[in-house]
Amino acid sequence: MKIEFAPLKIPLQRRLETAAVLQWVFSFLALAPCCYILFILLIFTRFWMVSVIYATWWFWDRETPSHGGRQSQFLRRLRLWRYLRDYFPIELIKTANLDPSQNYILGFHPHGILVAGAFVNFCTEATGFSVLFPGVTPYLLMLPLWFRAPFFRDYIMCGGLIPSDKDSATYLLENKQGGSAVVIAIGGAPESLDARPGAFTLLLKNRKGFVRLAIEKGAHLVPIFSFGENEVFDQVENPRGTWLRWIQERLQKLMGVALPLFHARGVFQYSFGLIPYRKPIFTVVGKPIKVIQNDKPTGEEVNALHQKYIEELCQLFEDHKSKYDVPEDMHLSFI
Repeated sequence: MKIEFAPLKIPLQRRLETAAVLQWVFSFLALAPCCYILFILLIFTRFWMVSVIYATWWFWDRETPSHGGRQSQFLRRLRLWRYLRDYFPIELIKTANLDPSQNYILGFHPHGILVAGAFVNFCTEATGFSVLFPGVTPYLLMLPLWFRAPFFRDYIMCGGLIPSDKDSATYLLENKQGGSAVVIAIGGAPESLDARPGAFTLLLKNRKGFVRLAIEKGAHLVPIFSFGENEVFDQVENPRGTWLRWIQERLQKLMGVALPLFHARGVFQYSFGLIPYRKPIFTVVGKPIKVIQNDKPTGEEVNALHQKYIEELCQLFEDHKSKYDVPEDMHLSFI
């Protein structure tokens, strides 16, 4: 394989963008294990008291992730995230207003490999969420596993990440003042196994828990489609029925974390590596679907609203796909 090296003379702006995306990939893939190792190693040094004090704090603060977390506007507004935004670049597109007196469940599609669009748009202010939707605060759901990592849990909470369990979402959706927007990558980790350039298959057909929760809490549903989310990484071919896909699915069920074999470019060369391609991502926020609160929705009510959600998501995709170079004959499919 011929290696294409990056040119020596690259503008400082682009170098800073690459550095920003490098730290983001490292944080996503390796920061949590590093925090575990640091916590354990400190115990066997003269700084052992740091781990003891943190463990005490951790126990006292254990409910915070499921009670809205602890957002930091300082961290969300760091210049670092603007460099990350400009690397791709990423843009947030508004199609309708969100009433700040109402709570929302925002369904994010597709999951992609590292949910770049969801992180930049909803865990930072790089694309101006608070300006586009004043009075509404986004909270992105993440696997509860990551909130068990010392130090790392505090870092991700600062960005507005909360555990992806019903209790965490319910706490926010019961906010009587409104203005809470729970962002859920509906396809979850399993959908990442189908994330590759040109893919428009969503894991949604039997995902109805978010719809039931919306009805129970009277939260309006908002479909979101992130054009380009699947374009920033390649993935080793793993069709259903192959041994590789079988192993990946078994590991996902055992660990709760999908392990897609993805690749893209490197830092100093463009031929291989784990740094995403510089491909634009356009995250389009659809109009809210009004939901009537009902403590005990029937199966028929859930199915009807789920079908309505799919129809609105498809319409959102069809209305905007031509703007973002999606072929006219390409449509969403669901599994």
